[in-house]
Amino acid sequence: MSPETLVTILCGLAIAVGVAGTIIPVLPGSILIGASLLAWAVWGGAGTAGWVVFAVGMLFVVAGMAASAVLTGRKLRQHAIPGRSIMAGLAAAVVGMFVIPVVGLFVGFAVGLLVSELFRTRHFRTAAAGSWAALKATGLGMLVEFGLAALAASTWVIGVWVAAVNG
Repeated sequence: MSPETLVTILCGLAIAVGVAGTIIPVLPGSILIGASLLAWAVWGGAGTAGWVVFAVGMLFVVAGMAASAVLTGRKLRQHAIPGRSIMAGLAAAVVGMFVIPVVGLFVGFAVGLLVSELFRTRHFRTAAAGSWAALKATGLGMLVEFGLAALAASTWVIGVWVAAVNG
């Protein structure tokens, strides 16, 4: 097996993990995709095509990360949810990850967010509405980042095909 083939296989695996990481917060996400695209451009043996794939893929990666942050942040500001509540949700997510297998991360985040909002607002309905808005905003951000990460991965796959045909 040639070194370029090995790099291509490893980069493909890392890109797959990165795409999954946009949905599963325990795994590395978009940054891993960007690093893999760069590694493939440098060591994948695709030449100019590798750099074109890197540039186009990075546009998708950066757009996904930015859109996720902007969409989520805008919704959180609209509903006046402070960063303290998000941090409480993240801390509870870490605990939930160890207490409840598989879904504990998501359950912990939701419960931590709700409890923090309940302490802040002192009204269950207000806390529940704010928490629900934060969960929807987070989900929307993850969905957009996932879609753009999938486009970056598709760009890489097309680049691999082009390099194979021309190589």
